[in-house]
Amino acid sequence: MLKNHYYSEYELEAGCDEAGRGCLAGSVYAAAVIFPKDYHNDELNDSKQLSAKKRYALREIVERDALAWAVGIVTPEEIDKINILNASILAMHRALDQLKVRPEAVIVDGNKFKPYHDLPYTTIVKGDGKYLSIAAASILAKTFRDDYMDRLAEEYPQYDWLSNKGYPTKKHREAIRKYGVTPYHRMSYNLLGGTGELSLDFKD
Repeated sequence: MLKNHYYSEYELEAGCDEAGRGCLAGSVYAAAVIFPKDYHNDELNDSKQLSAKKRYALREIVERDALAWAVGIVTPEEIDKINILNASILAMHRALDQLKVRPEAVIVDGNKFKPYHDLPYTTIVKGDGKYLSIAAASILAKTFRDDYMDRLAEEYPQYDWLSNKGYPTKKHREAIRKYGVTPYHRMSYNLLGGTGELSLDFKD
């Protein structure tokens, strides 16, 4: 069961999480959420433990109940330049930048983060299953990224992004092998798996 209280003693604590680190295509998304300190919701959980229908229903609740929330995005081109770990952290920083309420502390899912201004922060492994604000951030990051990948799927239907959201499924890799890459693929990734050679031609 998720903890319903803040990790820190501060009055305004932001929870952060990201979605899309392991994808072969598309931007990485992150979210930041600040709840009232006494907020509780038994339904909030790690987005991976929820159905898509439940995630979208909870997104509306988070947007309504949070003191502040925001989503940050880092593009495939940026990912290729700075690597996915740095890109994930940058996406969280961009989400924090957009919060309409300035947090006094930050808690982050995982074990890696970089200082955000002068705010104290704590990394929490599997934090999306432990703290409400991180769970909410995971839901926002996942649903906003899914919406984005659904839009890209209309442009490039052959890669099955409606189903795989850019993750390295067999069908996705077979499409890369057959059709080549798109401007949305992360060229620093092993797109085919194994040691296969890849055409670098962009497909319009």
